[in-house]
Amino acid sequence: MNEFAVTFTERKTAKLLPVEDNLDDIGPNEVAGHTLATVISAGTELNGGYLGDNFPKKSGYAATFKVEKVGDKVENIKPGDVVFSMGNHATIQRKPAFQVIPVPEGLAPDISVFARMMGVSMTTLTTTVARPPAKILITGLGLVGHLAAKNFQGCGYEVYASDPVESRRQIASETGILNVLDSVPGEGSDLAGQFQLAIECSGHEQALLDAAAAVQKRAEVVCIATPWRKFTDLPLHDLHRLIFFNYVVIRSGWEWELPRQPEEFRTNSVFENLTGALKWLSEGRVNVDGIYTKYDPERCQQAYQDLLHKKTDRLAVVFDWSTL
Repeated sequence: MNEFAVTFTERKTAKLLPVEDNLDDIGPNEVAGHTLATVISAGTELNGGYLGDNFPKKSGYAATFKVEKVGDKVENIKPGDVVFSMGNHATIQRKPAFQVIPVPEGLAPDISVFARMMGVSMTTLTTTVARPPAKILITGLGLVGHLAAKNFQGCGYEVYASDPVESRRQIASETGILNVLDSVPGEGSDLAGQFQLAIECSGHEQALLDAAAAVQKRAEVVCIATPWRKFTDLPLHDLHRLIFFNYVVIRSGWEWELPRQPEEFRTNSVFENLTGALKWLSEGRVNVDGIYTKYDPERCQQAYQDLLHKKTDRLAVVFDWSTL
């Protein structure tokens, strides 16, 4: 067995294990090839996998790979093409052709995988009623919030992004996010009540409450982050009062609200957004330089431990598969 995959074997344990896989058994509508880069989703993979149950469990969120085999019925993709997919942390990717997107020429694999994380907030960008040059607020500058700020800023919104963690604010400021705050603007601030949209990316109840208090009347507050655990004992009445008297629309930021593929009479789709994200990365509209660290997949346990205990000084981990 010459192929490998990162596998959660038990709670807080990730191993690079051999798997039975090859490039020969390919369906007529599939493409397959060896992986170039994958990115860890610190939220979903840590909480839903590394800290989860029901082991063993495969891991992964997004992959870029070089196509080596193409099914007989596949058109517009050929061997040698570099493509993006929602793939696992594994040496081989095998996908239906309609589930892969060509990577723009010249875009590095370790950068292209961030299209997946950009796509999380691009659903909100597609569905919100707020339009540029509106002032908007991002709460939480982890990877998803950081990229949300850059997505919206790149589209002409006046973005303000807050996080209590100094290292995250520093990364944001150093990599192009213009208005970085250590807290949500509260009563007495010139920005209080000025935001047409707030995007909650921390999963913290206090951030949601603060965002609802900071937006203008009838604005949207979109909950993107998963509330993995309870942080506070805030009374529901406080949020209830803001919803009622500030006429706030609080809704889910569920990225799968959009259809996966383009459909008639529907605006945008998940894969159209991912294609756009790849284009923005290629054009430099969204910059991810300096926000991630590369790890060899053989160091997968260290990678997840570093993310879990916040021992990496960057926001994300990318596995470089070129050495395997």
